[in-house]
Amino acid sequence: MTVRGAALAPGPVSPTTAAASPSVSVTPEGSPTAMEQPVFLMTTAAQAISGFFVWTALLITCHQIYMHLRCYSRPNEQRYIVRILFIVPIYALDSWLSLLFFTNDQYYVYFGTVRDCYEALVIYNFLSLCYEYLGGESAIMSEIRGKPIESSCVYGTCCLWGKTYSIGFLRFCKQATLQFCVVKPLMAVSTVILQAFGKYRDGDFDVTSGYLYVTIIYNISVSLALYALFLFYFATRELLSPYSPVLKFFMVKSVIFLSFWQGMLLAILEKCGAIPKIHSARVSVGEGTVAAGYQDFIICVEMFFAALALRHAFTYKAYADKRLDAQGRCAPMKSISSSLKETMNPHDIVQDAIHNFSPAYQQYTQQSTLEPGPAWRSGAHSLSRSHSLSGARDNEKTLLLSSDDEF
Repeated sequence: MTVRGAALAPGPVSPTTAAASPSVSVTPEGSPTAMEQPVFLMTTAAQAISGFFVWTALLITCHQIYMHLRCYSRPNEQRYIVRILFIVPIYALDSWLSLLFFTNDQYYVYFGTVRDCYEALVIYNFLSLCYEYLGGESAIMSEIRGKPIESSCVYGTCCLWGKTYSIGFLRFCKQATLQFCVVKPLMAVSTVILQAFGKYRDGDFDVTSGYLYVTIIYNISVSLALYALFLFYFATRELLSPYSPVLKFFMVKSVIFLSFWQGMLLAILEKCGAIPKIHSARVSVGEGTVAAGYQDFIICVEMFFAALALRHAFTYKAYADKRLDAQGRCAPMKSISSSLKETMNPHDIVQDAIHNFSPAYQQYTQQSTLEPGPAWRSGAHSLSRSHSLSGARDNEKTLLLSSDDEF
């Protein structure tokens, strides 16, 4: 046989000769075979390119998060913005680490679990941010309640012809996003368990494999959550117009949808045989791991562009102006650490879940009442009428207004 164009004379191959030639490996039967060249994902170039995009994205986004925490003048809005921005560091660093450990068939599943769990929180936090922009449930209902739902095939409201907007509509939007926050982590944990028992492999659509069922459940759950976002935007797009919602909606949905459908496309290509496995004397990597590696590399590159777009979509400059009072003095602000601690506190998520799923509360509408804030806030300029209603909520109480109508 020939290796790299060189003819090998027949006869036994000594161990010394085999060790000296990195292109030759010996099978259990003793016959020499040519070692496959490493794929792009295993090269230093792939790690360097992905690392450049990842660390650049991290610098851009971490600076933006830092500036939001420094200009933490509207906690009720900025806590959701900071949580959304964290998707770039988590996605980028997680994918890069997974790529570095590409040759291990198990590691990418564990790294993907962290990424998947945070993905669910991003959809919920974006919807909650839109609620805050408009002043909360009560303010939204005062604007849209009783109005007929326009039938549109584009927004998927053709089946809602003849219905009107009610508190049940807002309840559905919140419940649809909150269920994804539960289903996605459960599917991620199930994936890890199935992987440990050898019942899960990416791209394996066999009925005996867990991949098929995890994919179906996840697809239904994420579609329902994104459909709820579409419905909410369709109902409030005019009210949200001062906040440039199109770019924000596009960025959040594209990051989540692209990562999912890229994975599905790579799984299909793997099933069609377009992505071969890697088998050599040193490394053996299955087709599913190779497909996941390409997915990780693509995400590393995409997060750089996502960081740039999110920097423009969720700019901190709108909040920096609120640090000054009418006399131009610097407003007092919390420390960076305390602002970050408040931002990452999941208390509001738990309370929202109780409000939207508990039978004792789901027939009520939340309404915020404001207490007088610090004197320096009185001179702050608002971006719009809705911002002026929601911007001074340092001390917040909650009322429950009865609502008997259903969606």
